[in-house]
Amino acid sequence: MKISFLLHNAYGIGGTITTTFNLAHALAERHEVEIVSVLRHREHPTFTLDSSVSLRPLVDLRHERRHPLQLRPARVFPRAEYRYRQYSELTDQRIGDCLATIDADVVIGTRPGLNVHLALQAPRHVVRIGQEHLTLDNHPPQLRNTLRRAYRRLDALTTVTEADAAAYRRKMRLPGVRVETLPNSVPDPALPAADGTAKVVVAAGRLVPVKRYDLLIEAFAVVAAERPDWQLRIYGKGEQHDRLRELIADLGLWNNVFLMGAAAPMEAEWVKGSIGAAASDFEPFGMTIVEAMRCGLPVVSTDCPYGPGEIIEDGVDGRLVPVGDRDALGAALLELVREDDRRRDTGRAALENARRFAPGPVVEQAERLFAEAVSARRTGRRVVQGRAGARRVLVSQGFAARDAALTAAGSALRRVRRGRP
Repeated sequence: MKISFLLHNAYGIGGTITTTFNLAHALAERHEVEIVSVLRHREHPTFTLDSSVSLRPLVDLRHERRHPLQLRPARVFPRAEYRYRQYSELTDQRIGDCLATIDADVVIGTRPGLNVHLALQAPRHVVRIGQEHLTLDNHPPQLRNTLRRAYRRLDALTTVTEADAAAYRRKMRLPGVRVETLPNSVPDPALPAADGTAKVVVAAGRLVPVKRYDLLIEAFAVVAAERPDWQLRIYGKGEQHDRLRELIADLGLWNNVFLMGAAAPMEAEWVKGSIGAAASDFEPFGMTIVEAMRCGLPVVSTDCPYGPGEIIEDGVDGRLVPVGDRDALGAALLELVREDDRRRDTGRAALENARRFAPGPVVEQAERLFAEAVSARRTGRRVVQGRAGARRVLVSQGFAARDAALTAAGSALRRVRRGRP
């Protein structure tokens, strides 16, 4: 089958781009795969895209930033969506034209605003899969209301955790829309796994408040006081860089804590460590946790909503500690620092248990979902998810009838966005 991903900006950097590229690469082994990037701001993507996956940008900001339609606000892309200010009448037009002529069997939206475009504008023969890379509860009420109306025209919605899938099933009430968990995948490592002997703790991600690197640095001060030969290396860039550097200086940790800057790919840096760390207040999934575990590192993480608790088995392949608890975080790190055998054992368990996030199992699940959705749309039978996770088939009058019934609602939604009665 032909599969198209609709992505905000394939030329940037971020977790959604990474996981989209990973899934696209794996699917391209057996399918024709295309990534449609709404925006483009540079010549080549930051992350390497395999030649088997085609890339098609819609709006090139290098040349079209001052396009007349680019200066007008978007009318289809939801106003309450986080990225709204980056969208315009030009993106509305280009996305609409792209969807109207697309020849894919399956189109996958990768953020709420693009899922709305997909739900309202894709041709009836196209299977429409919306992806949620954040969480329902993270969206403002106005956006949730928009999604509740538009998402009824999707064939399926995937979330990266079961907790978020349960929230969608419970709160959104999307009749006929299959809601399923599809976790992010991480490619098989190319380098030998870490052996647990390096005296290095590694963390990675954007240097922003929600990631709580300040808490991690303060917790590591306990480790450095007892084991001054250990280091904490933090990879990433962001708005808190200077504040974190000042904190390191204030705590006298110049020789123990290092802000390493961004690194892509991270695999070569993970394998230089022996322990991974994450201190977030909120984590929709936890891509860096999986990356670390796939390189043989046990991860000490806060047990924040939603991802870490579905990735880490506490005491087996890592540790989970209460959110915001500096003392508990420091004690868990120190526990693995002190006990060499336990560190190595949990590292081996992390390597084994993280195999469920390898491309193979995730792609197999995605292919099954896509194939069943294509068959359902062609035959007029739809497969929906039961409360207990069991699937049941419902005979309907066909998706065309459902879409026709929802067309009036979609038109009304667009009129409201345009300020018309």
